[in-house]
Amino acid sequence: MARATWLLGAICVASVSLSLWLYSDNRSLRAELAAKPAPPASAAPVVAAAARTPERAAPLSRVSAPIPPPAATPPPALPETPSETRMERRARRTDEFAAQFGRLDGETDDEYKARILPLLSAGLMAPRLRAEEQRRVAQEKAHVTPEQSARLDKAFDKVYSDVLDFTNKAIADGQLSPYERNVSGWLEFAGGLGGILNDANGQIGKILEPAQVRAMYDSGFEWGEYLGFKAPWEQLRPPPPPRK
Repeated sequence: MARATWLLGAICVASVSLSLWLYSDNRSLRAELAAKPAPPASAAPVVAAAARTPERAAPLSRVSAPIPPPAATPPPALPETPSETRMERRARRTDEFAAQFGRLDGETDDEYKARILPLLSAGLMAPRLRAEEQRRVAQEKAHVTPEQSARLDKAFDKVYSDVLDFTNKAIADGQLSPYERNVSGWLEFAGGLGGILNDANGQIGKILEPAQVRAMYDSGFEWGEYLGFKAPWEQLRPPPPPRK
């Protein structure tokens, strides 16, 4: 049970952090590709026109020698870009993530939300739609009634409130920080979050029959993943400014 609890928490944390990271990473890669110069166009091959074969072979003296194609001018050599190690790339991305999702100098809470919320919503839009569709399909296979589904949504309101309170405290305490790689803090946070999601499973078990829970699980659906994407992360409080 402890292993399942930790996995549920890890799924929830990974769902949000990966959405943000991949969204920012995708924007960074697009910028890098746009900055690269276009490759030089290759020289078109010179195709000699095929002469019509005469009925009789022409004398050897009258056969013209083939004209060699003009030598292609080699493209100018570009300066070699210095290679970047995996650790250097990780450090650079950490700085980029901090610059994008950390507080700017003098930035207010409202200014931070106006800058970050569009990125957060865009990064979670596709996973949320996919999770909602997966729940719909799984509930159909488990024959979940509309009344049961509405009771689940009402129970999830309390789960989301607990998750936001727990996450806001972790952000305020620096356990979750956009300014540094705190792996131990993330793992500790995932363990506590897993406990909340484990309580959510208990609420689900009070609404659905055991056969329905099993049918949804056998369909490939995971409540921990669903709750991780559907939580209203837009309501989180901004992180504190970086320490000087």
